[in-house]
Amino acid sequence: MSYQVPEPKIFACTQSTVLGEKIAASYGADLGKVLFSRYSDGEFQPSFEESIRGARIFIIGSTNPSSENLMEMLLMIDAAKRASARHITAVMPYFGWARQDRKDKPRVPIAAKLIAKMLETAGATRIITMDLHADQIQGFFEKPVDHLFASTLFLPYLKKLNLDNLCIASPDMGGSKRAYAYSKALESDVVICYKQRAKANVISHMELIGDVNGKNVVLVDDMVDTAGTLTKAADLMMERGAKSVRAITTHGLLSGNAYEKIEKSKLSELIVTDSIPVQQDRKKIKVLGCADLFADVMHRVHHNTSISSKFLM
Repeated sequence: MSYQVPEPKIFACTQSTVLGEKIAASYGADLGKVLFSRYSDGEFQPSFEESIRGARIFIIGSTNPSSENLMEMLLMIDAAKRASARHITAVMPYFGWARQDRKDKPRVPIAAKLIAKMLETAGATRIITMDLHADQIQGFFEKPVDHLFASTLFLPYLKKLNLDNLCIASPDMGGSKRAYAYSKALESDVVICYKQRAKANVISHMELIGDVNGKNVVLVDDMVDTAGTLTKAADLMMERGAKSVRAITTHGLLSGNAYEKIEKSKLSELIVTDSIPVQQDRKKIKVLGCADLFADVMHRVHHNTSISSKFLM
């Protein structure tokens, strides 16, 4: 008698409910029911409102600050473990706290490593995420990590724009590898910005390595927070003779007055994914959905088939 693999159950943290519904719909399933009870002091408790015993479950939630988003994920994983779920996959479109992936000065934490251990201790048996701030964060886990690339979304979009004299740019030295990968896929030139920071989110100086005169420039990065780097880089490139400057960034944190900076900047447009909820009523911001990508990978993981075709670079 043949054994049929039971379909998994999909749940979402509150911050990622909209994305979770899109992923579940793309997968062809309903989003599972979770009840969040909250005490008057702010403490909260998730409760799965259906049996998950022996099931493979996917818990969808980006862990960008505030820390409640991370705490939700941890509590839901722990609840699933104690409810005897067979496999618990944390689907984290955006892996928060990843900028703290090393000690860049004395007496600071390595938060990305700490969070990896917390997820595993809570009970996660697999992690699915997209465009980590640093590739080596995968090594912080003892469990399997499927590290997806938003290039599967961005490259087709850029090709449809059909830009002549295209040039790919990295807004800093750390993103040069990503920029070179895009330039290779698009057969274009590449330039790099060199920046110095006075402190976190504050740039004291920026220089351009390469020629952008007469070129349509596309800045590529894994995230945009205050938008200070992107807007300063766009201004610098337009001053150096660029024909146009647009940016593609996987995760749109867009904190502080980032939206206003982008609208007032010389950027033609900013393209982000919906890994984090963003305001979509802005003229210069284009949002590409990542639900189909995650749903497809989740299906392949559940049925133990290869996901290598999802790694364009």
